[in-house]
Amino acid sequence: MTGSLMSYWSQRHRSERIAYVVGALLIVSGLVHLGILAISGASWAGPLSLRKPTTFGLSFGVTLITITWVASFLRLSHRGRVMLLGAFTVACVVETALVSLQAWRGVPSHFNVETTFDRLVARILAAGGITLVVIIAVMTRASFRANPTISLSLRIAMRIGFSVLFGSMVIGALMIAKGMVLVFAGDPQAAYAIGGTLKPTHAVTMHALSVLPLLAWLLSRTNWNERRQLQIVLLAAAGYAMFAGAVAVWNLAGLEPNRMPMATIATAAAGILLVVAACVIALAGWTSGNHHAQQPLPAPHRSPR
Repeated sequence: MTGSLMSYWSQRHRSERIAYVVGALLIVSGLVHLGILAISGASWAGPLSLRKPTTFGLSFGVTLITITWVASFLRLSHRGRVMLLGAFTVACVVETALVSLQAWRGVPSHFNVETTFDRLVARILAAGGITLVVIIAVMTRASFRANPTISLSLRIAMRIGFSVLFGSMVIGALMIAKGMVLVFAGDPQAAYAIGGTLKPTHAVTMHALSVLPLLAWLLSRTNWNERRQLQIVLLAAAGYAMFAGAVAVWNLAGLEPNRMPMATIATAAAGILLVVAACVIALAGWTSGNHHAQQPLPAPHRSPR
């Protein structure tokens, strides 16, 4: 495993290495803010909480690392891949940095147009959000192009993961648009109160791409046939869909967490169990002696320049 990872790293383009390092730094940023929150006992709620730089750092860090890895399997030209990863890396850094800056200034990062500087920050955040949506849309489309160099289970995992992530990006854009409409209508308090009501749905749909392709890659290191690998990936995908769907239904109903219907709780729990079961099965297959001893990481597709 270590040899495969070292070989993979040595073969990466500079833009990919930079993206991996930046993603790791964003995760560190999120963990630092999480530690400050835990030690200080500060509030986890509200637009001024350090919760925002915590979640932005962790989410964008994990997503950037995932996107960088998965993008290596997409049928993209070398120049196109470098440009997309570069723009995505910059957008992740800008979004996280500005949210963190505003949190430390003690002012809201989104829906805040009180001063000239705050208006500039809000516009940059909006532009960054649009950039992220466009990049994910391009990569989602690319994931549906046939690529015979990777397994069917990995192709399906990427397509599902990218599609769900694109949905998450659209939800985020809708939240920002909804909040800004309220701000321009002269009701910023309403924007803070209801502009981010879809955050739970946005959060749970953001990380399917971090789960399913990794599961498919782990399965590729067993000697199970492609049909079995695909069945396990689809099991995990069904579980993730159940969990995300349950959260979305509860979220759209506008209920408090402690008032979630038992049917919704049961569906969410069943979905989590299916994902966990798929991961346990994959790990069991890998550790039971059935995995390939020296199998390298799946070779990425490199289109001609």
